[in-house]
Amino acid sequence: GNHTQPTFILLGITDTPWAQAPLFGLFLLIYIITLAGNIGLMVVVWVAPSLHTPMYFFLAHFSLADVCYSTIISPKMLTGLLFGDKTISWAGCVAQFHLFALFATAECHLLAAMAYDRHVAVCRPLSYVTVMSPRACWQLVAWCYLTASLSALIYTGCTFGGSFCGPRQVDHFFCDASAVLRLACSDTRAGEAAIFALAAAHGLGTAVVILLSYGRILRAVLRLRSAPGRARAFRTCASHMASVSVFYGSLLFMYLQPASRHGSRDKVASVFYTVVSPMLNPFIYGLRNKEVKAALGKCRRRM
Repeated sequence: GNHTQPTFILLGITDTPWAQAPLFGLFLLIYIITLAGNIGLMVVVWVAPSLHTPMYFFLAHFSLADVCYSTIISPKMLTGLLFGDKTISWAGCVAQFHLFALFATAECHLLAAMAYDRHVAVCRPLSYVTVMSPRACWQLVAWCYLTASLSALIYTGCTFGGSFCGPRQVDHFFCDASAVLRLACSDTRAGEAAIFALAAAHGLGTAVVILLSYGRILRAVLRLRSAPGRARAFRTCASHMASVSVFYGSLLFMYLQPASRHGSRDKVASVFYTVVSPMLNPFIYGLRNKEVKAALGKCRRRM
């Protein structure tokens, strides 16, 4: 079964020769901005005492997840665009998908933890220090990574557990479940059902937590008598929900449908949550924040 196909061929985003160089330049620029923005945000949160709060603690881990799963995918995609080397070993394909599933799932739960943190800060300010204690924050982050690790094992087993005796060409720019399952010659219905159920549990479950948290935040904000305070809170919620919409919209489009319905549109959706979203998150969550800007100013003055 699996041992008869030692390598896969990633067909990439496009096979048009004249588009390879422009796409390489574009995605290389996006990847550099992603690394600089997310790593810079983690460093600022680490060195600035004013940012040692639960909100920025979760934000630092969110940036770490962005860096990790972007790095799992982008370098291989860039190599294929620049040198035309689109082969990937069986072990490399399994490892790429497993790590991607781990950090993408962890990011879903981190988004829910961040929304819950904002809910407690706005709706229960008097008990915020007690509820969001350092121990509670570490427990939430540990739960995010533990749940993601177990789920990634199931995703990987369902995707690569069958036999592959057909063509080795993966019609994608990374080893995604839908593209790999199309190459299987064994029955994949049970694996597809398991992936669908698990993706629904994680995606919809964390999305409900986020929507309920922001719904209560908006209800509390609408009760404020200060118009500037309401406007500031609405801007914060709008920024967070914009990032959530990009990430969840494309992710749920990919995994909440049967493998038989997947097609070329998957690549476009995948670009949003694997390439674009990690680049935008530092700007949406951090660099537009006055506290982060103040911390950056202090770091520059010290240097």
